[in-house]
Amino acid sequence: MLEVHNLRKVYGDFAAVDDVTFTLPEQGSLAVVGESGSGKTTTARMIAGLETPSAGRIVVAGDERRPGRLRSRERRGRGRQIQMVFQDPYSSLDRRQRVCDAVAEAVRLHRPLPAAQLQARVAELLDMVSLDERQARSLPKALSGGQRQRVAIARALAAEPEVLILDEAIAALDVSIQAQILGLLADIRRTIGTALLFITHDLGAVRHISDDVLVMQSGKVVEHGPVASVLADPQNPYTQRLIASIPKPGWKPRRRMPQSAA
Repeated sequence: MLEVHNLRKVYGDFAAVDDVTFTLPEQGSLAVVGESGSGKTTTARMIAGLETPSAGRIVVAGDERRPGRLRSRERRGRGRQIQMVFQDPYSSLDRRQRVCDAVAEAVRLHRPLPAAQLQARVAELLDMVSLDERQARSLPKALSGGQRQRVAIARALAAEPEVLILDEAIAALDVSIQAQILGLLADIRRTIGTALLFITHDLGAVRHISDDVLVMQSGKVVEHGPVASVLADPQNPYTQRLIASIPKPGWKPRRRMPQSAA
């Protein structure tokens, strides 16, 4: 479904992404993991068409993406292939627009339908992400962070994309809400077959959503393989440090002792 070959992004003398290669199969799920500055988000933005690669190839469903200005029809076509959900859903939603209208707008843009079918499709999408009628009529400010992220996911799914990119989509949520969103994404993948590209710094969440994991450090891939194998037996020292930093059950932050007065 997605092929990335020797992808590179250079800013001046700095290579933010350097020779990244991977594939994402149909209905598959791949996590791209790394700390801030590792190049994972830049990689995602190039795949989504928000950044232009300095070198390399991106192929989606057999269609190679070529850099350059696009006509509106070509942009919509790409939007029907790949959609992206960001970390902060509030900034990507119109604060004056009701949830149902935001989702309807996305449906009209990508999959135009007669009025009656449009209303049914919006209801179907909101039900898919477990939002009720009251929430559908609400403005974003009336929703919780987890509910706003569900709206962002529903709006992305309105395009019926082959690939859904989630860029730190659960990072700002409470742990219990993170678990709900991860469960929702697993259901979406199972029921409609959308392939998932999961961008995160949290290796602990990876085991719940992805088949494979790609670990990035300083713009380069340092480890790539099945999630179970990488988590059980990491080969690269950087991956080992990331896994060691995952909080263990019952872990509590160490309380800093107050300094004595001078």
